[in-house]
Amino acid sequence: MKMIRSILDDPFVPIQWGANTKGMQAKGEIAEWKKPIAKFLWLAAMYFMIGVVLILHWLGLHKQVANRLLEPWMHITVLITSTQWSNFLALRDHPDAEPHIQVLAREIRKALDSAHVQILQPGDWHLPWITDAEAATYSLDQLKNLSVARNASTSYKTVDGYDMSIEKAQEIWTKMFTSPIHASPFEHVFQMDEGRKIDYPDDFYVVWAHPKKGGNLGEGVVQLRKTLPGECL
Repeated sequence: MKMIRSILDDPFVPIQWGANTKGMQAKGEIAEWKKPIAKFLWLAAMYFMIGVVLILHWLGLHKQVANRLLEPWMHITVLITSTQWSNFLALRDHPDAEPHIQVLAREIRKALDSAHVQILQPGDWHLPWITDAEAATYSLDQLKNLSVARNASTSYKTVDGYDMSIEKAQEIWTKMFTSPIHASPFEHVFQMDEGRKIDYPDDFYVVWAHPKKGGNLGEGVVQLRKTLPGECL
């Protein structure tokens, strides 16, 4: 029911109505007079499918099945932590990319160009969603719990999200350790690793203290996920 309310409040509607043609990408759009008809049919299909889902809900079907039918009209929130963006931007901020991913890629490029960069030193922590006031109030363990719980909350709409309490964050943290461990929210929290610089006549390289604990972020960091049982073999 929460998903249906979210869709009714703000349904996804395509930003372009691409004309059918050969190949993976649409070349141009359908005629202007056809666009209102296409939008009407898109939204009509949404209302029809909401009705189907309500009947399935009445029959007792679990939301993990019924909500599949609502996905074309859903908006989702995604948290991405990355150390390299060049390949993504080259592929997706490009005229041949799907129109909606083009918009996202351009917004990511603008955010990267205008971002305030925080330089972290060895031992410093990267804690998404944590404010300066919270960092000055809570212990490091509480801050890690809160950051991980907020990371997890981006994938569903049934918790307090960014405004969750420390107590709620601890509850979510504990649930993620039930078998099997739900480890992906831990990927976005990391500590800067210690490195030792080795000089050569014309170059240098760095030997990191924990080269295998960077996970998908690479060397130079200790990803919180890689400190969990069974995650760094």
